[in-house]
Amino acid sequence: MIQPDVQQNNNFTPLQHVTPEPIATGNLANQNQQQSQSTTAASIPRTLYQRLSESSHPMALLAYLIFRIAPLLIYLFGLLFTSNYILNFIVVILLLSADFWNVKNISGRLLVGLRWWNESNELGQQVWVFETADPNRYINPIDSKCFWLFIYLSPVCWIILGIFAILKFQFLSLILVGVALALNMTNGMAYNKCDKFGKANTIASSVMGSVAGRLNPFARFF
Repeated sequence: MIQPDVQQNNNFTPLQHVTPEPIATGNLANQNQQQSQSTTAASIPRTLYQRLSESSHPMALLAYLIFRIAPLLIYLFGLLFTSNYILNFIVVILLLSADFWNVKNISGRLLVGLRWWNESNELGQQVWVFETADPNRYINPIDSKCFWLFIYLSPVCWIILGIFAILKFQFLSLILVGVALALNMTNGMAYNKCDKFGKANTIASSVMGSVAGRLNPFARFF
């Protein structure tokens, strides 16, 4: 009898029965529910009131928007409520002055942490002084976006109104537009310079701090 070359090996290792671990269906369901809720909340459009309510200084932001928009509305629609143009002229001038003072002293300091003023030096020259808040101070994005949007948008609106006043030969209205442009552009240019000054000062401080840290061998111990 011819025996086969390969012998069968009877030493089989018995297979082990692995019990599958139970799946935490409750946790997965809660996670899916939370993800769906967050997606739904993100997709729902928020109203203007809800956006403005997220401001760090809602009263200051509201006053800023009122003083920015009110002169434009009175200029455009003031004669619909009164036929006295001189009264309308005076009201717009007062609102523009209040807006200039509010932006210069309150809104800029609270909303974006910037402030400017001019003073006379020893030679009698006018010097612009810029003040910035602590770089570590939190600036609310709602406050910042609204502030810079209307700082640059208001002069553009007054320029358009000035063009219409020239085309209609309304020279008294052109004087009012000139006053509005002077006040709005002064604040716009001043805050633009103040913002650049603050950023440059922050960069210079960080560079000087890093250089001082490298030159000081004991800085890492403190």
